[in-house]
Amino acid sequence: AANEEAAPTEEAPTAEAAAPPPPPAADPAKPAGDAPSSSLATQSIRVGVDVLESLMTMVSELVLTRNQLMQLQRSSDEADIFAAPLQTLNHIVSELQEGVMQTRMQPIGNAWSKLPRIIRDLSHELDKKIELQMHGQETELDRQVLELIRDPLTHMVRNSGDHGLEGPKERLAAGKSEIGTVMLNAFHEGGHIIIEIKDDGRGIGVEKVKKKIIANEMATEAELESMSDSQIYQYIFKAGFSTAEKVTSVSGRGVGMDVVRTNIEKIGGTVELASVEGKGTTFTIKIPLTLAIVSALVVECGGERFAIPQISVLELVRASNSSENRIEDINGAQVLRLRDRLLPLVSLRGLLQLGTEDATEAGSAAVTEEDIADAFIVVTQVGANTFGIIVDRVFDTEEIVVKPVAPILRDIQMFSGNTILGDGSVIMILDPNGIASAASGDMSVLDSATDQIGDARGVRREDEIAILLFGIGGESPLAVPLELIARLEEIDVNTIEISDGRRVVQYRGQLMPLITIAPDQKLREEGRQPVLVFADKDRTMGVMVEEIIDIVETRLSVEIASQVPGYLGSAVIAEKATDVIDAGFFLTEAAPDWFKDHGDEAFGDDNARRLLLVDDSPFFRNMLSPLLEIAGYRVTAAESAVSALKLCDDGKDFDIIISDIEMPEMNGFEFAEKVRTGSRWKEVPIVALSSHTAQRDLDRGREVGFTDYVRKLDKDSLLESLEQALSITRSAA
Repeated sequence: AANEEAAPTEEAPTAEAAAPPPPPAADPAKPAGDAPSSSLATQSIRVGVDVLESLMTMVSELVLTRNQLMQLQRSSDEADIFAAPLQTLNHIVSELQEGVMQTRMQPIGNAWSKLPRIIRDLSHELDKKIELQMHGQETELDRQVLELIRDPLTHMVRNSGDHGLEGPKERLAAGKSEIGTVMLNAFHEGGHIIIEIKDDGRGIGVEKVKKKIIANEMATEAELESMSDSQIYQYIFKAGFSTAEKVTSVSGRGVGMDVVRTNIEKIGGTVELASVEGKGTTFTIKIPLTLAIVSALVVECGGERFAIPQISVLELVRASNSSENRIEDINGAQVLRLRDRLLPLVSLRGLLQLGTEDATEAGSAAVTEEDIADAFIVVTQVGANTFGIIVDRVFDTEEIVVKPVAPILRDIQMFSGNTILGDGSVIMILDPNGIASAASGDMSVLDSATDQIGDARGVRREDEIAILLFGIGGESPLAVPLELIARLEEIDVNTIEISDGRRVVQYRGQLMPLITIAPDQKLREEGRQPVLVFADKDRTMGVMVEEIIDIVETRLSVEIASQVPGYLGSAVIAEKATDVIDAGFFLTEAAPDWFKDHGDEAFGDDNARRLLLVDDSPFFRNMLSPLLEIAGYRVTAAESAVSALKLCDDGKDFDIIISDIEMPEMNGFEFAEKVRTGSRWKEVPIVALSSHTAQRDLDRGREVGFTDYVRKLDKDSLLESLEQALSITRSAA
């Protein structure tokens, strides 16, 4: 079926076949074999929207029935009798659901169709030169979602053109092109749609926002001092807040942004704001692909079950007094120390007044003693904020059909709907946005608590990384950076097969090779085998281990280099001598072409992106090189700044350079100064890597010529910084 709004000005109440046009008259001078094929119109029909909505409703009910049957199968003693037909039914319903969903899908470009004209009108009205760039117009999403985001998108684009971009004279004075750019970008990511609205204008000044906040009496000067820039920017979304000097016919940036945020959150989405003064502002909107059937995590708290949309769930953590993950009380706030950050916690029991009498009296997000004893924590992200929701039990993920909230419950902001589970019970769907709003007062002391912890420890947490410790049967533990591991799994040994002389297992729809660290490593003969899963795009590899020991945060320093293949060396971790493995070695053991799957674009093409990595630590060179090669760079590693400069003297060329700061003989600042003063690399972008990211370090980096400054081990920020630096270079060229 074609998209239902192919002809938006005319709606067909019933399905009707489009009549084919009359055949063209035969041309005697043209061979009969060149006659045009049948009209495309005969291959599509127009279907009324009400018919599609009715079909979607029936499929939703079918999904609920499927879930009930699957639940009966799991709980029945005679499940084997129905296993085969139920599995077939499951596949058919899934395919039917996907097909019906496809009929509701429309390209997001339909919602952008009026934006070019709006930008042209703005250009004339404001006497500015504005260019609108649109990428990802073909990205599809549900028609219902498309209609709901049309107005918020229009409002945000108008704001970007009006108060985001400077006038031509102001732009030329700032060293920019007189043509300002507003860019729209849409793409799929993890079952939802990401929409970015960027401008290269003046940005939003933090100090200007602070003055407005104080003038409007929204916060005191002392409270603002303890806030980060991202927290201060959140005031942009407060009702009536604006940094514009005057309200124009287009509206001031900030006026109406509270309405934009409210409309996006109504459909389970989030909106984030990032701005750099003098460079521009980026709004990032994350919305679900559809509102009809969504994947949700089913949890229990106080004897009641709830569903949390999976779009908002980052991970699950088990916390107890006897485990490494313990709930702590710092400065009156309950937090969980999770890897390299403190996570504020919200008690679902307290917010919803469930269970014990203490919780009922609390009526807030305060964490009770019952919560702390033994709990599951659902790590949730709302916009730029991450927090944990404490629940008693976690069941499974399930595709649920969203039903509207009953009128009597509409004023409770923590619920976004309800659904029927496979066993027939009706449960509420939690709204993480509403939970964050209801609990915001209980989490307000987190920043000061974080500062107190940093002072008490006397060390910079940026120096530390998360390390996974595991054993393979020997006395000494082994270690690998947790960042490199995609998942930790336990695989039933009976599912391990032999193919082409190698161990493999059917994992997530494909064959995953399994390897061991040591040739004589003993494997389990029955039960479940712990496996470290490494992943890159659609390929995976598993390393079988004896046990998972712990995850620790430490400043990793390889003190004794190893000559054994597969090992980087030895370090002291958790007060024990520990061997650090070379993950890249074992990846190529499992698949010799692991780092060579990018084709000519990355490795065989002379125009591939050539990257120079300068770092004196063999560990970081060995860890970063595979990650960068996976991202499509052809990497050359240098062990010192002096070695890198020798490559420059030898006439080697690179598209971009990554340099460590803390290096012996010549540090990164000195290296950047040498590169920028007359060398053949003086125009090559340089990205600094450092564990120290204080403001004075950033200022020094800009002075000596670094293009960007990235915190060490922040892989996502590094890759994003590289792409931005290269795109700027290409634009300048």
